[in-house]
Amino acid sequence: MIFGRVKSLDAILATAEKKGLHRSLGAFQLTMLGVGAVIGTGIFVLTSEAAQKAGPGMLISFMIAGFVCAVAALCYSELASMVPVSGSAYTYTYAVTGEVLAWMVGWALILEYAVGASAVAVGWSNHAVGLLRGLGLDVPAVISNGDALMAKVQIAFGATVTPDLITATQVGGYFNLPAVIISVLVTGLLILGTTESARVNAVLVAIKILALTAFVMLTIPVLKAENFTPFAPTGATGVLGAAASIFFAYVGFDAVSTAAEETKNPQRNVPIGLIASLGICTLFYILVASGAIGAMGAQPVTSLTGAVLAPGSAEMAGRCASIVGGGAVEPLVCSKEALVHVLDTIGWHSIGRLVGLAAVLALPSVVLMMMFGQTRVFFVMARDGLLPAKLASVHPRYKTPHVVTAVTGVMVTIAAAILPVGRLADYSNSGTLFAFMMVAISVMVLRLKDPSRKRPFRTPAVWIIAPLAIVGCIGLYVSLPWLAILVLPIWGGIGLLVYFLYSRSRSHVGRGLDEVNEGLVGDLEPPVPGTE
Repeated sequence: MIFGRVKSLDAILATAEKKGLHRSLGAFQLTMLGVGAVIGTGIFVLTSEAAQKAGPGMLISFMIAGFVCAVAALCYSELASMVPVSGSAYTYTYAVTGEVLAWMVGWALILEYAVGASAVAVGWSNHAVGLLRGLGLDVPAVISNGDALMAKVQIAFGATVTPDLITATQVGGYFNLPAVIISVLVTGLLILGTTESARVNAVLVAIKILALTAFVMLTIPVLKAENFTPFAPTGATGVLGAAASIFFAYVGFDAVSTAAEETKNPQRNVPIGLIASLGICTLFYILVASGAIGAMGAQPVTSLTGAVLAPGSAEMAGRCASIVGGGAVEPLVCSKEALVHVLDTIGWHSIGRLVGLAAVLALPSVVLMMMFGQTRVFFVMARDGLLPAKLASVHPRYKTPHVVTAVTGVMVTIAAAILPVGRLADYSNSGTLFAFMMVAISVMVLRLKDPSRKRPFRTPAVWIIAPLAIVGCIGLYVSLPWLAILVLPIWGGIGLLVYFLYSRSRSHVGRGLDEVNEGLVGDLEPPVPGTE
């Protein structure tokens, strides 16, 4: 049963051809889309999270996470060139391993896109608050983070009451208002149809690249060798744990394959967009991380008893507040706007503010692209009958999938209001790693099931690359914090209930409708970005 109801590739391609989206994106636009989706909260914010887990060893963490993404990207490229339609990993799984696993992948992608958008919204909030503070406008902590709320929840559930936890309840906040504001604004823009055009996206990408280039040029000359010692204070476990978290810094390149149905010559352009965007981002990440470590150090902060504290925890927030309150320079691992803090520390205050401004200007585009990717996945699942057609219905005036956008916006806003960026990123990673693993499995299965089908792009050494992707995804998943590990099976269990109680009986494939039948799903054709 679990491998039943496979939707043939021919049916998928026919569906896309008859009820598809307008093809308008080229290789350069796809690369910029990928870079725009990837370079965001991961490098601007999670640098400090990774440093707390691994110290300077986070350089290795970036390489590990980048390698796993690279082998996954090669698998994505083969499938995306063969099946150039919307839906990304969901569609590929449907064509190879069947409806149940495809549903699970689509359900897991909610963690990647919706929860990921929440993480980016919190990252934007941190930079916006810092930028306003630099301008003399102080946003009260009570409405700019959820540290106090988290601390009180932990105490209520029986956590050991430590001085750091008490400090968090005293100086932390209960609600992240800036993150809520940006989430609501992006949701409204998507509903109104004012999505980013390729030209605007390219400008925002240029701003981010310029900011990161400036950071590297100013920090590399002041590197100090002693800041890299000890290199891995938390050992291999810490390095792998940081790799599992920093994996979020690479998430987004698969948005390129999600846009395959809107791409000109997808057999050529999708692989170029995937691999080029990943290569550009990896280079920047290693250079930026090296600059941050070498300029001011990146040793983890410990509790009063000497234990390394978990990044994003209430205890960590309380300990950092105590360090700063004692008159010491804020450690890199404590900063919520790490790159800006590094530049401030080495004397480049004005450039630091500009880097913060670049983050404030550019990060909303990442929120938008993640929410846009979520609506595309829902769009295809509704087109297959697995979700209500109403959920992906198109607004009569704005011509956008307003219902699913609003639902996604509510989910993103609630999560962004109360959770820290690190935890959101870890939850998002659990779903993403599952989806990436299924793509690697699908490549191998399809090589056996349909070896003669034309493959415009072939994954090189597929019987080595695909297993490496699978092992890498599993390795990073088990290196996540235990709560993030539990998120995937719990969320998956909820998804299976929805599938068997609702979706299975309404599936078009299950009803024998594997060709397009007008009126089944309605005119589910949300516009291409920039064509409204």
